[in-house]
Amino acid sequence: MCGSADVVYVPIPRRLLNEASKRGVDVYEFVLKALADTLQLDPDEVAKARVELAEKFLDEARECLARGDAVQASEKLYKVVEECIKALAETYRTPEVSGARKEGRWWTKLLSRAAKTLSRKLNEPLIDVAWSKAYDLHVWGFHEASLDVEHVEIDLPYVEKLLEKTRSLVKQEQRTQ
Repeated sequence: MCGSADVVYVPIPRRLLNEASKRGVDVYEFVLKALADTLQLDPDEVAKARVELAEKFLDEARECLARGDAVQASEKLYKVVEECIKALAETYRTPEVSGARKEGRWWTKLLSRAAKTLSRKLNEPLIDVAWSKAYDLHVWGFHEASLDVEHVEIDLPYVEKLLEKTRSLVKQEQRTQ
């Protein structure tokens, strides 16, 4: 798996990953949150890190599509959108961020609400549309393994546009603060 030069891979024993998965722990989120808390990073720095993570997932999704793996491509595209929504939510300080902190994780209900909040607040329907497409990929492409590569590729432009928009909004908002 080739990735972005801005992302470093840390080996974690498979048994710990399996246990985390069984317990519903998102390892990426756990590590990002632990580092952000330990380093006392402000939300803008966390948002930038989320954009880098989204870029990594997009690279991986493209690799999966190129080798014909619709299941993994679906999940990687979902993760791109998930990280974009979290980055935007942190940048624009939406109420869902405090909800995620209070509940200890970003549930899909919070991501859905954040996508709608951000779409309305920023007058940008792409955010909610990309979330809907990503959730569809997550359920039907990843969990149900019901989509073929050509079905997954149809949603790729929406994900790419959301990442591009997220990069722009995060940079723009950080310049105005």
